[in-house]
Formats: sequence, structure tokens, C-alpha cells
Amino acid sequence: MAKRVLIIATDGFEQSELIEPKKLLEAAGYQTVVASPKVGEIKGWNHGEWGQSVPVDADLDDVSADDFDALMLPGGQMNPDVLRMDERAIALVEEFDDLGKPIAAICHGPWLLVEADIVDGRTVTGWPSIRTDLENAGADVVDEEVAIDDNLITSRKPDDIPAFTQALIDALEAQEEDEEDLDEDDEDEEEDDEVEEL
Repeated sequence: MAKRVLIIATDGFEQSELIEPKKLLEAAGYQTVVASPKVGEIKGWNHGEWGQSVPVDADLDDVSADDFDALMLPGGQMNPDVLRMDERAIALVEEFDDLGKPIAAICHGPWLLVEADIVDGRTVTGWPSIRTDLENAGADVVDEEVAIDDNLITSRKPDDIPAFTQALIDALEAQEEDEEDLDEDDEDEEEDDEVEEL
């Protein structure tokens, strides 16, 4: 079964930061689900004006971190500014972090990590105008195309999308390898139990 990535967004998401990683993830064999507090479609922001719309696959209230393998948070100034005031969006970020599942946030997306109170003592990056917010929340802020700290993956801007998406794919692949190792350990234990019974 394909790994599933939840993408949380609403109107005003940075067009490239949702559409391009979504395409790259799907090309790598992962299933993506766009969840939003808004039904129907959400509209992207592209070079200072409204851009492409993206279909909404699920209502925020109908999704759970248990049903997904990773979370992706695109930027754009309007999108995360609205979502950080949405209790369910923040609760989902907290749920993914509690489960140790990858959370990838780009540009203004890390605002949601601040709101969920999960950046204290962790290394992150983001769009320059939100770095003070990240620092004030206790984060160690770096200026790099991608910052990885345990399950948190953060990037600064659209130019970082290739590195950002690859880091998320790498995290999902590592997750798959860990699961395969666990399955092998379980099989070995079952074989040992059968030998003991004989």
C-alpha cells in the first residue's frame, strides 16, 4: 500500500510550494491528500496574483494523523496565517509530532509549527520574515535550503522545493526501511517460537 502524505492548505497557498512537491511525491509513488477547512477548491497565489486552484480531497475535521505517514505544509503568506488560527489544523500538527511522523513545512509554513509549540530547541528554517517568530518560539534558526531536525523538515522559499521534497521522500523511505526491519524481526521471532514448540 502506498505511503500517504497529508497536505494542509487553504486559499492563498504559494502555488509552487503545493503543486510542485505534490507532483514530485506522486511521481515517487506516494499518495497525497489535500485537506482544508474549505470545501471544493482552494486557490493558489502566484507572483503577486491569484493563480491555479487545487481540489480539496478532505475536510480537516475528517482526517487523522493515524491515517497518514507524513504531513506537508506549503507556505504563502495568507495560507498559514489563516491556518494558524484554525484549532483543528494546529491539533493535526501536534498529532503528527506526537507520533514522530515527518512534518515538512516550507516558506511561511513553519508558522504552524510555532503555533503548535513544537520548535523549541529544534533547528529549523523559513522565510526571512518569520525567522524572528521562530527564534522567539525557542528554535535554532538557520539559513539553509533545508533544515532537518528529527521528524521536522523545513525550507525557506520556492527555490528550495527540490531539496525540500527530496528530504521528505528520504524520510518516507527511511520509514519504510524501519517498517521492513520490524517485519523481519517479527518473522524471526515467530520462527524462533515455532522452533521452541518443536
